Amino acid sequence: MDMIHLQDPRPVYEQIAEYFEKLILSGVMPEDEQMPSVRQVAQQESVNPNTVQKAFAELERDGYIYTVRGRGSFVADVRHLQILREKKREALKAQLGASLREAMQAQIPKEEILSLIEEIYREGGEHV
Repeated sequence: MDMIHLQDPRPVYEQIAEYFEKLILSGVMPEDEQMPSVRQVAQQESVNPNTVQKAFAELERDGYIYTVRGRGSFVADVRHLQILREKKREALKAQLGASLREAMQAQIPKEEILSLIEEIYREGGEHV
């Protein structure tokens, strides 16, 4: 999984935050695991450390990580992450519902929508 995509119109800090959010929510980065340093991520991705700091600040604000002064940032409590995971699922379901309603208004046949869903799962489902 790449952290930054140059074609992505979103700001780089959002892409970095989303990258770590996915690792945390999937359990790849377990509770209390130390995050890489801002400097490490900045060097690895060739970005300004302030950009990485902004991503980490967003992750902390959203409850994915916590900071211990002088020691760094760590993955937050799993129980809290379960709540975050459920909120994320609900938000994604709402987005999907809105997209499906738009597709219906555009008179895209149900079979075409289902075919697209199957195609997306074939292409990326093995990563889930």
